Amino acid sequence: MSRPVLLVIAHGSRDPRHAATVHALTERVRAERPGLRVETGFLDFNAPSVPRVLERLAAEGAGEVVALPLLLTRAFHAKTDIPSVLREAGARLPGLRIRRAEVLGPSPLLNATLERRLREAGAVPGDRPRTGLVLASAGSSDPEAIAVIAEIARELRHTGWCAVRPAFASASLPRTEDAVRALRAEGVRRVAVAPYVIAPGRLPDRIAAGAEAAGADVLADVLGPAPELARLLLDRYDGARSAARVPLSA
Repeated sequence: MSRPVLLVIAHGSRDPRHAATVHALTERVRAERPGLRVETGFLDFNAPSVPRVLERLAAEGAGEVVALPLLLTRAFHAKTDIPSVLREAGARLPGLRIRRAEVLGPSPLLNATLERRLREAGAVPGDRPRTGLVLASAGSSDPEAIAVIAEIARELRHTGWCAVRPAFASASLPRTEDAVRALRAEGVRRVAVAPYVIAPGRLPDRIAAGAEAAGADVLADVLGPAPELARLLLDRYDGARSAARVPLSA
């Protein structure tokens, strides 16, 4: 029996770096598991759209697809946009079975990716006892998503940082620059900023600008096509395959 196709669903952006990063990540997933067919679809701004990819797969007789949201929390896109797109496609393409995988976060593999990016940016493990960390996410108005970011910040506090604060580029407060300044006001000598976002774009740029404006000592890169993130996509794919089929109306 052939394996289901993995369809990675990204939000999309007018910033060309976004799609380039998503494609680099899916290439790494292919390299991690040769023989697995991996497709990419976008909700907005970029091509191909999710419906167009599903139509093509149905026409090719793919049979089954695991749709994996390239999202870090369960917020509006995970709860509303993507289920709606998949339900509509399922109604039009009855011969195509669609399983919906869980969002990526939270996960120890995401935390490991954050750690990788911080090390690459110059955050030395021995400096952690005197370094505060700002966990900067894109932001959401969804209380569940905000609670997840706050919980991750609490978890990271136990990995040696002297303090960890969440921050948001939109929809919620505090902003990155405010979190950096708050840590300074508390007497923290060094501050590192870790963007909890997958690909570059307008909101990650806002995070970087806030870190620079407030004088952060270290600014990590976005999560990007890290090996840990590629393994996480495969974990979510495997989990969707082994679980009972999730109704698209769920």
